[in-house]
Amino acid sequence: MSLSSLLTIHYGVRFDIGAQAGFSELSKWKLNILNVMYRKKIQPLIYGKHILSGLLILLALTEPMSAQHPTTIQRTKTDSTEQLDTLISRPRQWGLDEQEWQRYQTLMQGIRGSVSPKTLSPVEVLGIHARNESERKRYARLWASMMREDAERILAFQRAYDEAQQQLFGGDILIDTGLLISDNFPKSTDIQDASTLQAGDRILLFTATDCPVCDAVLERLLGRLPLLSGIDLYLMDVSAGEESRIREWARRRLIDPDRVNEQTLTLNINAGALERVITHTGQVATALPLLALRRGDQLLPLSAGNL
Repeated sequence: MSLSSLLTIHYGVRFDIGAQAGFSELSKWKLNILNVMYRKKIQPLIYGKHILSGLLILLALTEPMSAQHPTTIQRTKTDSTEQLDTLISRPRQWGLDEQEWQRYQTLMQGIRGSVSPKTLSPVEVLGIHARNESERKRYARLWASMMREDAERILAFQRAYDEAQQQLFGGDILIDTGLLISDNFPKSTDIQDASTLQAGDRILLFTATDCPVCDAVLERLLGRLPLLSGIDLYLMDVSAGEESRIREWARRRLIDPDRVNEQTLTLNINAGALERVITHTGQVATALPLLALRRGDQLLPLSAGNL
């Protein structure tokens, strides 16, 4: 007599082990154990109705936990698949095969990972550590192609950005070309150097986007702003149409947008302004920053030491 028959006699219900809908693999396994126990004639476990009932209750109580087992397996399988897809796709993003990717990871565990910035690309790492000239040229061509494609994407976005600026803000000009230096200032031979600042003076600062000394002078100037009528900033390394660079430069130096809107601070490109200034002041533009001072209708040379 099988365990199924025994359960049917015991409870008056047809109980087909392993075929009941809703039973997980774990429950079927437990029922198989009962089958083995029955065949081995372990009498106290089989014929003791209360003991047998207790085992069935145990199976019923553990069923919800076992029912979750396939889901857990599926979730683990999905996670593993995603990790595998990532491991495969990352080398492909850089145009590398799996062996090259493994070599890159090995190199980054050595001196290259210690002395180089984290932004160094896998292609650059492999190129730096090329094992022969052919390999070096291959990685150089690959990197050159990637950088070219990236530059094209950046320029395409910049054009879209400039178009959006025009659509959103129209003729609202950020760079005030009306404040460029006039040719009508008196020559420096007619005036003296400005040794001290006076209320109402306006400072012209010729600077660049990457000039730490200029930034230090700018910081001192901003501290004197309450005394001045304003500060005109001229960025020597920015061209017309590069408004986004000017905005980013101003943002990084915590220049108050309200000051710009009020014209207390102006952001300008050179557009020949420096040449006109040094023509009037007699200054020699050997290095940045270069300072000049507007006082009434005069244009005076100014030393950073007088700020």
